[in-house]
Parts: sequence; C-alpha cells; structure tokens
Amino acid sequence: MKGKLYGVSVGPGKSDLMTLRSRKVLESCDIIGYPVKSAGERSVALSIIEPVIGLEGRDVREFVFSMDPRDEVRRQHEKVAIGELLSILESGKDVAMVTLGDIGVYSTYMYVDRAVRDAGYETEVIPGVNSFSHGAALAGLPLMLGDEGFCVIPMAKGREDRLESALDSFENIVVMKAFKSIGRIAELLDSHGIPRECATVMSNVGMDDEYIGPLDTERDYGYFTTVLIKRCI
Repeated sequence: MKGKLYGVSVGPGKSDLMTLRSRKVLESCDIIGYPVKSAGERSVALSIIEPVIGLEGRDVREFVFSMDPRDEVRRQHEKVAIGELLSILESGKDVAMVTLGDIGVYSTYMYVDRAVRDAGYETEVIPGVNSFSHGAALAGLPLMLGDEGFCVIPMAKGREDRLESALDSFENIVVMKAFKSIGRIAELLDSHGIPRECATVMSNVGMDDEYIGPLDTERDYGYFTTVLIKRCI
C-alpha cells in the first residue's frame, strides 16, 4: 500500500494554537517533513510542534525548496524534493509536511500537494490558525463586521497598485509580506487620506519578539510582518 502525504498547518507560533487534528496526524505519521529555503536552515514550524509532539526518536526530514531568483534553480530543487517525497510514499510510509500558520495562505506546500496528487498518491490538507486572524484577536480587532468587505494581498515589489486599488475598494485589508514596506504603506495611506491610526502592525505573531501595535516607520520589523488596515475604525 502506498503512503499518504499530509499537509499539516501548525498555527502562527504558539504550540497551543495547533489544532487537535494536526496533532493527531503528526503523532501518527511515519515521517515528519519540513520545507526549508536552504539545507540546514532552522524551521519555525518544527519549533512550534516540538513542545507538543516531541521529536526525539522521530524520523524528521528536511525538504529544500529554494527561493533563488533563477527559475531553473528553483525548479531543480522542487524536482528533487518532490522526487524524495514520492519515493517515501511509494515505500508505504505516511509523511506529515508541517507548515507555519494556515497551509492555504501563501504556502509552498500547496504546489507540492498538487504534484503529489497528479503522480497518483493520496493527500490531505489540514487547516490551521493563520497569523492575521491571531494578530487581529490579540489586537482586539474584528477582521470584518456586518456587510464590510475584506481582502488579503501581498506587498510585492512592483505591485503596489494592488494595495492602492484595495484602499479604494475595501473597508478591511490585510497586507502580508510587509516587513520591508512599512514606510511605503504609510505613504499610500497618507495619499489616500486614510489616517495611519487605521493601520495595526502584527509582526512575528506568536513568537518571542511579537509586536502588535501602531504603524511606526522608525521601528525594525521581523520577516513575518502583516499590516491590518481598517478604514471604518
């Protein structure tokens, strides 16, 4: 019998925000896998599950998915990683691939899931708590109320037009991948006549250096930084 691949969301940082379903799958799978951008890289997802699952004596393996700007390099790493996964599944072992936050939000895993399914193997996606839902809860803010609109966009270089369009169209906007763009986000708020007080920064949510607070252009923010903009408050 072939093995099964599970994509397991482990939440935004605190181990107790991991779902019971995620825990059950992690405890039962033969192998726990984790994606990294380069070999030997620290995995935040692993650090989240370790206090709850325990990794001693477990078969834990890294899978490299490069973020190199060269397409051919990224494709080669992806080909190797997926090949390793297929070989494991063919041997009859189940694999749980852990992913920070919710696996459906900008996750490399979903590309893997598609490739593995296309190769004829069974997969299952386990949802989880995403960072902006956790951050909004910590800030005491609703993501949307009544008939308000809501959107999620990445702050990608050269695509600021998406945020400008969102500022004109939605009452509630989550801007992800924002850690290098806080100053530009502030400028766009100003140009649209939206007070900066309408923005809440949610940085490294659930981690030791967590910051939930006002948009401060002089502050240094971590890689996992999201901004929640609420025009209606």
